[in-house]
Amino acid sequence: MEFNDLGLDKRLMAGIRSAGYTTLTPIQNEAIPLSIEGRDLLGLAQTGTGKTAAFAIPLLQKLSVGYTGKIRALVIAPTRELADQIHQHISQLSSGLKTRSITLYGGVSKNPQDEKLQKGVDIVIACPGRLLDHLRESTIDLSTLDTLVLDEADTMCDMGFLPDIRKIIAHLPSKRQTLFFAATMPSDIRNLAKDILDNPTEVQIGVIAPAKTVAHSLYPITEKLKTQLFFRLIETTATGQVIVFTRTKHRTKRLFAELEKRKYNAAALQGNMSQNKRTQAINGFRKGKFDFLVATDIASRGIDIPEITHVINYDMPNTVDAYIHRIGRTGRAESLGEAITLSIPEDESMITRIEKILKSQIERKTVNDFSYGTSFDPNRRSTPSQNLKSQSSRNHPRRSSGWRRRKESEINRGPANTGARSARSS
Repeated sequence: MEFNDLGLDKRLMAGIRSAGYTTLTPIQNEAIPLSIEGRDLLGLAQTGTGKTAAFAIPLLQKLSVGYTGKIRALVIAPTRELADQIHQHISQLSSGLKTRSITLYGGVSKNPQDEKLQKGVDIVIACPGRLLDHLRESTIDLSTLDTLVLDEADTMCDMGFLPDIRKIIAHLPSKRQTLFFAATMPSDIRNLAKDILDNPTEVQIGVIAPAKTVAHSLYPITEKLKTQLFFRLIETTATGQVIVFTRTKHRTKRLFAELEKRKYNAAALQGNMSQNKRTQAINGFRKGKFDFLVATDIASRGIDIPEITHVINYDMPNTVDAYIHRIGRTGRAESLGEAITLSIPEDESMITRIEKILKSQIERKTVNDFSYGTSFDPNRRSTPSQNLKSQSSRNHPRRSSGWRRRKESEINRGPANTGARSARSS
């Protein structure tokens, strides 16, 4: 189905065309007509399938009918990066409308947010903590709300936001439309959905697993040799932009420092950074100033950059869901991507769980002429799980400029030509 077939407001269609969207993705094809009808929705789809447009377009269609200057829609997101990304998408799609929107999150002054709320907005995109601050201080009025969107609800569960979400919902009108989106559905999230949705329609697009456009590989190594292997890999592989995930803020800072020391164009993203520095890192990476973004899992839910060709797990994530979300940063919008994981022997149980989701064994690889030492055999592993087919490696288009070591401090590269494409966003 194409967007022209939906009978949307002409001003909204102008925004859709300006974004280069023509054909609906599967989740949009299922979710948008139901949402426009006013139905509550439980949307399950893997990352990179267009969930943001799937809720933003029906929301804006509803707001196009009339403007009250009061808050009509609330979108709750787990991270500042994702809130900003959603806000950017909504701003682009609503460029022909008169809607006003605002992001609310911590790490920045609350006063400008108070002032803008007093002037009146139609849409609020908020992180739970700062939204609760506004509710406690009575600087926001949600009594006129008619649409609630929970995006990346599973991430909010992982981050411990579930009690906050329930507190926020207690401030909302009981008569409202609720759109509930997640990439995975643990039991806590399933229970929350049952509590807040009214006779919802469930839409699930495919198995909740990494996109089929992503090739997966493992490089077994010891913890002691991990950094050496990482740099050997990036010195001998050609690609575009890369996100490198680490387990902790300290390891993010340490690896980032090593990249800078070796004259790579890199940025870091972790929770202890100020909002200003986080925004600079994201925008610089998006504009091509940096080839590497070293991040904790905070970044895996709020980055939509088509040029990311590789995700490197410097550390294995703690859950299968975290692996899915990390890997979702590449292979987006049907582009090809690669997921590389540096695995230590203690990671084998998690590898087996990930392989069950993939329904295939992940290819083990080694680096020629790399000194693994005499006490470690990278080709040795635990007994493979049964009924799993070996995943063959695939050839992917390479961008030779992405991985070379650069001496200059920065490069000025223009934005990629987006052209007509499906409305894939998150």
